[in-house]
Amino acid sequence: MEKKLVLVFTRNPELGKVKTRLAATIGEKNALEVYVYLLTHTKNCISQVNATKRVLYSEAITLHDIWDNTTFEKDIQQGTDLGMRMQHAFEKGFEDGFNKIVIVGSDLPTLDSKDIEDAFLLLDTNEVVIGPAEDGGYYLLGLKSIPNGIFENKNWGTNSVLADTLTNLSHIQTAFIKMKNDIDTIEDIKNIPEFQKYL
Repeated sequence: MEKKLVLVFTRNPELGKVKTRLAATIGEKNALEVYVYLLTHTKNCISQVNATKRVLYSEAITLHDIWDNTTFEKDIQQGTDLGMRMQHAFEKGFEDGFNKIVIVGSDLPTLDSKDIEDAFLLLDTNEVVIGPAEDGGYYLLGLKSIPNGIFENKNWGTNSVLADTLTNLSHIQTAFIKMKNDIDTIEDIKNIPEFQKYL
């Protein structure tokens, strides 16, 4: 029987601790507002997907927030860098009996529930599905098992992440969904109507 899990990593939305590169130009309060908007959009997309949903917090689990306790399982990220945190989250998911797991970023204004559903469908005929990001990373990763080295020796947050990941996947059947842009700097919000008030 197919058991599907969607993972999303979130930073606890605290002033001065989110979207720091964006905050450097539009201010910490505005950056927090942008991040809360993106979190809400992500939640709305994931809520529509037919799968178990698990949100993993950076600092501490928040019981009463936008992530409804009846819809989302809640946990804390574990590990010293993003790779270790993702590895642990996928390992726990597979240990819990899921056979298709998709992790998705929480800072994508154009994310759609169909992107996640497409990734699950592509895992029928592929071992790995990637949603490439315009900055050289990826915003979505779908796995049926954990390929060797996929979360190791990466310069997370740089433009080499996707290329280095594909090196690990050279002999593994991999599919791609459409490229998207995540929000890190003021350049990333310039063409998005909802964020014009911050420019």
